Amino acid sequence: MSGDSIRVIKHSLVIAGHRTSISLEEPFWTELKGLAAERGLSLASLVAEIDGARGGANLSSAIRVALLERLRAKAQ
Repeated sequence: MSGDSIRVIKHSLVIAGHRTSISLEEPFWTELKGLAAERGLSLASLVAEIDGARGGANLSSAIRVALLERLRAKAQ
């Protein structure tokens, strides 16, 4: 793992009419964009889905967990 792959990148999105910033490491952004494209969704729409299902969890953490669950399901 290189230092570049663990670099945290911050993006601003509008979710449910509210502007928010999300900080994720580069590999998570890559996977998130891939999932959005695979599902035919905008990045904001996919994040809004994850946001709606996260309960009280931190949004960035909820995104990481959702992506991990997707990768685990694909591996089975």
